[in-house]
Amino acid sequence: MTPILECQSLIKRYGKKEALSSVDLTVNRGRIVGLLGPNGSGKTTMIKIASGLLTATEGTLRIDGKLPGTETKELVSYLPDRPYLNDWMCVADLLSFFQDFYRNFNREKAVEMLARLNIGLNDRLKSMSKGTKEKVQLILVMSREAELYLLDEPIGGVDPAARDYILNTIISNYSENAAVLISTHLIADVERVLDDVIFLAGGKVALTSSVDQIREERGMSVDALFREVYKC
Repeated sequence: MTPILECQSLIKRYGKKEALSSVDLTVNRGRIVGLLGPNGSGKTTMIKIASGLLTATEGTLRIDGKLPGTETKELVSYLPDRPYLNDWMCVADLLSFFQDFYRNFNREKAVEMLARLNIGLNDRLKSMSKGTKEKVQLILVMSREAELYLLDEPIGGVDPAARDYILNTIISNYSENAAVLISTHLIADVERVLDDVIFLAGGKVALTSSVDQIREERGMSVDALFREVYKC
């Protein structure tokens, strides 16, 4: 089976600075993968290239064997690392927007998840707490029947209770034919949902492994290994 995401000698430069340097990696279907590293390690740059918002300087990144572009837009569902929805919009507006924009958006699924949180269709974003806004954005992203979910710091600014909801939503709302790539530096919070990890350091891949392999061969948690690798 073709990996859903594959990087070969991927380089991204901003002037003379390399944000990504000769990155080689694969992400297979049916896996939840942590893209882990401290701030400035290249996580967001990689996710933006995969989502088609940035282009590589050298090398390739492919989604299901295709370069990011028109063909991959329907395969990828992307959650950026900051709010991107207009505060004046109500939930019903957002559902209609996503339904019009994405053919693979499952409105019924989104409405069901929103109802579980007691979020009404007439509720406006500007009246919501930060944590509730984060949940709404995630529900919209996870309600697309995509093949690759790119989640950039999905739990970075929310309280522990909201983090649990967000992680449970991720686990229960992707298919076996899809993969989830979660960029975060909050390792302890996401470790329980991860199948594999990719450690980035200074734009380079420092380690790739399954979570089970780390626990069995190294006798430590992913969080402990992360702290050892990055000396934090």
